[in-house]
Amino acid sequence: MSEMNTPVDMLLKWSRERGDKVWLVQPRGGETLTWTWKQVETEARRMAGALLAMGLNRGDRVAISGRNTAHWFLSDMACGFAGLVAVGLYPKQSPDAVTFILKHSDAKVLFLGPMMDQEEFMGAVPKDLPTIGFPYPDTPSAQQQWSDVIAKAAPVDGYQRPARDDLAALIYTSGTTGNPKGVMITWGNLVFAAAQTLKLMPAQGEERFFSYLPLAHAFERGAVLGLSAYLGAEVHFLEQLDKLAEQLPRVAPTRFYGVPLVYGRFQSGVLRKMPQDKLARLTSIPILGGIVRRKILRTLGLHNARYIFSGAAPLPISVMEWFKQYLKLDLLQGYGMTENSIYATANLPHQNRIGSVGKPLPESGFKLSAEGEILFKHAGVMAGYYKEPEKTRETFTEDGYLRTGDKGRVDDDGYVYITGRVKDIFKTLKGKYVSPAPIEGALARNVDIDQLCLVGSGLSQPLMLVSLLPGVEKHKSREQLEKELIADMKIVNEKLEPHEAIAKVVVVKDPWTIDNGIMTPTMKVKRNEIEKRYAALIEAEGATRTQIAWE
Repeated sequence: MSEMNTPVDMLLKWSRERGDKVWLVQPRGGETLTWTWKQVETEARRMAGALLAMGLNRGDRVAISGRNTAHWFLSDMACGFAGLVAVGLYPKQSPDAVTFILKHSDAKVLFLGPMMDQEEFMGAVPKDLPTIGFPYPDTPSAQQQWSDVIAKAAPVDGYQRPARDDLAALIYTSGTTGNPKGVMITWGNLVFAAAQTLKLMPAQGEERFFSYLPLAHAFERGAVLGLSAYLGAEVHFLEQLDKLAEQLPRVAPTRFYGVPLVYGRFQSGVLRKMPQDKLARLTSIPILGGIVRRKILRTLGLHNARYIFSGAAPLPISVMEWFKQYLKLDLLQGYGMTENSIYATANLPHQNRIGSVGKPLPESGFKLSAEGEILFKHAGVMAGYYKEPEKTRETFTEDGYLRTGDKGRVDDDGYVYITGRVKDIFKTLKGKYVSPAPIEGALARNVDIDQLCLVGSGLSQPLMLVSLLPGVEKHKSREQLEKELIADMKIVNEKLEPHEAIAKVVVVKDPWTIDNGIMTPTMKVKRNEIEKRYAALIEAEGATRTQIAWE
């Protein structure tokens, strides 16, 4: 692969060499739609021609919204052919964020994909912004429809390869505070990250991907949209989130990417069908253990996966150990951020240390500052924040290293451990600092917990707020849940300094979701939102001495 081969170059290559082979597989209602490499090139060229005929010029921004679909890929490739800059919008973005991103990015056109809360989303879209609708049932009403536009459009000829410093995408960080920031990712950034990743994890036979994490996020955009183009890999799309358990086994991808929430739910799903003691007994029996494991992996849809990665937030050590012990699966925890094109550190097969985020990747320019902050300097690091020169300056050191905002340590073998977010560390009334992330990861050993957040600013001792998995109280009594939560809290506290110890577990009533604003679209808990929403509860429970409380 030449260093400056873009995903569009790869599309042209596969279109020439295997034009009739399927790239994109899209379920829609009761039917399955497919696009070959040649069909993607044809449709993308037509849409590129249509966008240019609307008066757009090279470098103009085009927004793409909705759930992951084949048409998101088609739109992105159309932008590539036309020299336009793609701007992704999460399907569950707040109306304020939608309006901000569309205006801040100077988007000239908005592609509308399938989504929930259509009225809320469309109410946030500027009235004068042209819209093109994808052909799916849950798509908001648009001024023009995809099929009509490409039917009338003249395709663009040829392909003008961009310069290394040309903008490829504006990726808006979901952010836990304030307005989203537009990360400027250049073609040089994108190609560097892809080329380095392919050296580490080259193609192994026919590859198959499953696209379900938000395409507006840098990870899914690079690891699935981008890498599938470089690998010539087939991509299947998730139609509805509640169909994940049904669709994943049918696809059985060769590379699977998830966030901790997904793996926690996989584990809980297995244990609901087969209690832990039975699983431990059966998997310990020679031959039978292998049969049981294979059946569970087939049910999950992970039986063909050669790489199973977790990112976005810390994956509890207990979850990794459970998958390794009972299913013989290595969950590979990686680390990265939009600002460095998700090229930072990763555990790899046969080089996986549980609890770490792996070793720094080749040419990542990793180092720790004197204060222990993780820094990077490589060709995948962003050009800066769009229209935010001051924030851009603040994010880089004087010698050009990207500040991650994460604190870390490196062990004797070179594995990196995240010890917490610089801004998440809080001080209790005792004047002692507490880093919540490792403590949260430790209590996540309890498989009934869905999400959790340690709070303690202004308290004499930290509290752990937890939301339980949906429906868990149907399977266990409250008395049993309390007993297990307290037991796990005691185990965690044994390894903590006295000022860090969890004083109490507080079980909240409502789940924490993207819809109610407590989680970002990338499934990170908004700590500041938790502290604000539960301020009265935190104050009341911080003043009492029981070990557990229910909202």
